[in-house]
Amino acid sequence: MAEQFTMDVSVDNKTVILRTNGYLNNVAGESIAEECYKQMDDGKNNFLLDLTNTKMVNSIGVSILIEIIEKLQDVDGKLGYCNLAPIVEKTFNIMGITQYSQVFSSEEEGLSELNS
Repeated sequence: MAEQFTMDVSVDNKTVILRTNGYLNNVAGESIAEECYKQMDDGKNNFLLDLTNTKMVNSIGVSILIEIIEKLQDVDGKLGYCNLAPIVEKTFNIMGITQYSQVFSSEEEGLSELNS
């Protein structure tokens, strides 16, 4: 049985932190996008995805992240990622999304940059 995707959301200053747990596929990607768009409607434009408990991402999950990045570019927002498994970081690099978003080694580093 596939593990259930879950997400914990909190806000630190100007940045919304989304801590994911599980496979980042189409279902998980839609959950992330829905939360980001809701937060954007509330005026939040900086997002940090903590992927500590997400060890795999598929191409549909990445394409949804690209859609979020495109919407954030319209409002001068930022998307960052932290605590990536090596295979996830490699996937992000191959797919080219790290050209339009940032990878941080820790949540603290990401928050420091995104809240400044």
